Amino acid sequence: MQAAKPRNPQHFLWEPAGKVATITLNRPERKNPLTFESYAELRDTFHSLKDDNSTKVIVLTGAGGNFCSGGDVHEIIGPLVQMRRKGDRDGLLKFTQMTGDLVKAMRACPQPIVAAIDGVCAGAGAILAMASDLRYGTARSKVAFLFVRVGLAGADMGACNILPRIIGAGRAAELLYTGRSMDGAEAERVGFYNKICEPEALLAEATALAQSLADGPTFAHAMTKRCLHDEWDMSVDEAIDAEAKAQAICMDTNDFERAYEAFAAKQRPKFEGN
Repeated sequence: MQAAKPRNPQHFLWEPAGKVATITLNRPERKNPLTFESYAELRDTFHSLKDDNSTKVIVLTGAGGNFCSGGDVHEIIGPLVQMRRKGDRDGLLKFTQMTGDLVKAMRACPQPIVAAIDGVCAGAGAILAMASDLRYGTARSKVAFLFVRVGLAGADMGACNILPRIIGAGRAAELLYTGRSMDGAEAERVGFYNKICEPEALLAEATALAQSLADGPTFAHAMTKRCLHDEWDMSVDEAIDAEAKAQAICMDTNDFERAYEAFAAKQRPKFEGN
């Protein structure tokens, strides 16, 4: 199967470097807000990664010292209000389903996603961070699920399902009801961030983590990501059975045999993802 890399995206930067590709939201003058077009292009990009055998890990970040300020007030919120005034309920639903499809695509792609979060990480930006697999942040960053601030529910793009699983139901409820922001120290303390980095080192450290994953058994990483997602609604017994099947599949890979041979030779295994 040939690699299916996105070609010349129009609404963000795509920077492949070996087995790691970096997606950079790139409207720094506006703190990297999302538009109808960038939502759709991100959705299509993550969807296409299912067929990309050369990209093993994604780093997701923002330009200019901020991650993402959410949906653009003038290019998204305003048009949505106009839809409401026209009674276009189908249009409103089409938009919310499209944004949800972005999160579905992020969760369905086999590549782990490492978010590097600095500055503003709000609204849909906080959702992108939440939907990533791992999150590195800075002490100065501000994470806010601020939908309530614009009269909307915290139930947006899977937040009521995913966020409690990361930080617990009580903390998630508070953030979704109040729309308040978390600084980096709190985000790390409650488990939203995996690590706090200095701003100038953030992208390098997130990329180093991504590279370490890309150099590992990437077929097995993809299986881990799939099981983490699929087992959310399984019983413990169902999960044990599902993992038995998943692990047996991994045992039938060359990487499993490579690891054994390297161990026997007292060497470090060199994984190839097959």
